Amino acid sequence: MAAFAGAIAAGGDVFLGNPSWRERERGELSRLMTLSEPGPEGWLMIPSGGSGGGLKFARHDGCTLEAAVRGFQRHFRVDRVNSLGVLPLHHVSGLMAWMRAVMTGGSYLPWSWKDLEEGRLPTALPPECCLSLVPTQLNRLLDAPGTVDWLRRFRVIFVGGGPAWAALTERAAELRLPLSPCYGATETAAMATALRPEDFLRGVRGCGQPLPHASVEFSDGVIRVSGESVHKGYFPGRSAERSWVTEDLGGFNADMSLVVLGRRDSVIVTGGKKVSPLEVEAVLRRSGQFEDVTVIGVPDPDWGEMVVACHPPGSPRMADVEAVLADLEPYKRPKRFVAVAPWPRNEQGKIDRAGLARLASGAA
Repeated sequence: MAAFAGAIAAGGDVFLGNPSWRERERGELSRLMTLSEPGPEGWLMIPSGGSGGGLKFARHDGCTLEAAVRGFQRHFRVDRVNSLGVLPLHHVSGLMAWMRAVMTGGSYLPWSWKDLEEGRLPTALPPECCLSLVPTQLNRLLDAPGTVDWLRRFRVIFVGGGPAWAALTERAAELRLPLSPCYGATETAAMATALRPEDFLRGVRGCGQPLPHASVEFSDGVIRVSGESVHKGYFPGRSAERSWVTEDLGGFNADMSLVVLGRRDSVIVTGGKKVSPLEVEAVLRRSGQFEDVTVIGVPDPDWGEMVVACHPPGSPRMADVEAVLADLEPYKRPKRFVAVAPWPRNEQGKIDRAGLARLASGAA
């Protein structure tokens, strides 16, 4: 936090970096920084992606961040935003949790996720406090003793960074947690849509409606976000276009709440038929046999792509798995199950699907 403030005070372009980056990523960052040409707009470079080979930095500045914060205030009807921060500040979700407090005169309490996971919970929370988690973090906290009553103390618990599976959200609803599933990206300065906790608790599902500063449209089912919080191009380029086409497929449900149906680039085509990995993963989770599971497509000479389920080490009871798979059409059922260690989730809970596909392709 001090380094960030100092960098802004020094002027010029500011790059956020992940401390766990290795030599390849650090070398790429150094190369990109030589291309820097400081300008009045888009001076804050926030890393986006990188798992697909090469770093990308989305340009942001005070205008895009302020637009996101003011839209947040209006959507949730709050003046000051107080937050407990457990997500990394070099990622947009962690950064914006801090920025909402800074820009509204609220309180921000940084906390270690490891401490939280091991049961060391802060007791002196700011009033009306917000908490941002990824689905995997929420799942682990719900399984930890003594955390549910603590979670009920928050005004709102944001869940994003990846789709929360149905069993997790329904469990949170049964426990009467003030959940707010949301949707956004580095390119949109975090959340562009969010479901208000009161709507979640009365049974509305999805990622909510667009915040006042954003609009959401669809092009052939692909989500497009427009508004003043949209990034100003990928460094070293610049863009005045305030609209960004994602790689996510989605639509609005009957409550006009955004539903994310999966990644355009992760749809599996097997035997000429399309399979949504999210649909298969949701069915597999119902078996209760997987701590985590990701469905991918790997090249196959007969099917074009084979549906493969990857999971952390363990021996699932296949009778239970087969029982739930009976609900799926045969072409959607995994042809193979592959145990993977270590399980490749990053700090934001996202899976390296390309890496998993390489491992699964080489597995016997």
